[in-house]
Amino acid sequence: MDETKLRVTSSPHLRAPDDTRSIMLDVIIAMIPALIAGCYMFGSRALLLTIISVAACVLFEFLYCKIMKKDSPVGDLSAVVTGMLLAFTLPPTAPWWIPVIGAFFAIVIVKQLFGGLGKNFVNPALAGRAFLFSWPVLMTTWMAPQSYESFFKISADAVTTATPLASLHTSAIPESIDLLSAFFGRIGGCIGEVSAVALLLGGIYLLIRKVISLRIPLAFILTVAVLTFIFPRGNDRLTWMAWNLCSGGLMLGAIFMATDYTTSPVGSVAQVVFGIGCGLITVFIRYFGSYVEGVSYAILVMNVCAWLLDKAFRGRRFGVTREYRRKLKAEKEAK
Repeated sequence: MDETKLRVTSSPHLRAPDDTRSIMLDVIIAMIPALIAGCYMFGSRALLLTIISVAACVLFEFLYCKIMKKDSPVGDLSAVVTGMLLAFTLPPTAPWWIPVIGAFFAIVIVKQLFGGLGKNFVNPALAGRAFLFSWPVLMTTWMAPQSYESFFKISADAVTTATPLASLHTSAIPESIDLLSAFFGRIGGCIGEVSAVALLLGGIYLLIRKVISLRIPLAFILTVAVLTFIFPRGNDRLTWMAWNLCSGGLMLGAIFMATDYTTSPVGSVAQVVFGIGCGLITVFIRYFGSYVEGVSYAILVMNVCAWLLDKAFRGRRFGVTREYRRKLKAEKEAK
């Protein structure tokens, strides 16, 4: 007689085709347009740094689990995603050892020492990038788009340039670059942040696949749009707003970083507030900070507040009516 084996688990008993690996694979696919754009603008050096970053993240995760005698989670592709995101936040002129150090900090310190996937309280890639600002010159030396002699030339010798955010930080709209070039990525910047259109394509894919929802990225981007429109710092409102949306890591952060399951709130209202908070801090740093970009630090700050937002905007428990809550409150007061 055939016996059916059942796996008994605690409730709720939900069945879905998605797992960690399939979700991470979707994120990797969504990042490919931005990677292609980065390689097109900055040559093979962008691809090399991405490969080094991914390899280092995977290796450090494997070695840590091996040393600690834990099951290796390398197969879930989360380390690959962290490696790609870390590389996307690096300037193409960075030396090869920069992503290695960033990968160690992201995987070992931020992720594994706190218990592994799902237990880290800040985004590992962003934390790794923040740590790498221990070398500020290396992290703020930008390469002019398509200034390489050949795609296969991996030397860091290239024409350096200022990013549009550097001009915006001084309340000036860039004159040497048109807005359309900024939208498509013909500007200086980090490997994966320059092409807004490539990042939006990836975001649309994630929305279609239902990997992310619109709440956090839309609240994030709209907050930046509204604030920069209201406070244009002496420039045309629409032009100033458009430059702030297309420059820096706003699209990358809003679509791929702020939507991280582990470090963002669970509740719908809490997610909207989370996105608004990210936008507020981003604009505050861009306007008043000594550093021209605020996306990374805005998300890291809000990561720390995610649990508080979930607690403050906790949804009503299923099946619990107002009358029942009043009864419980009355019983507590009676005691």
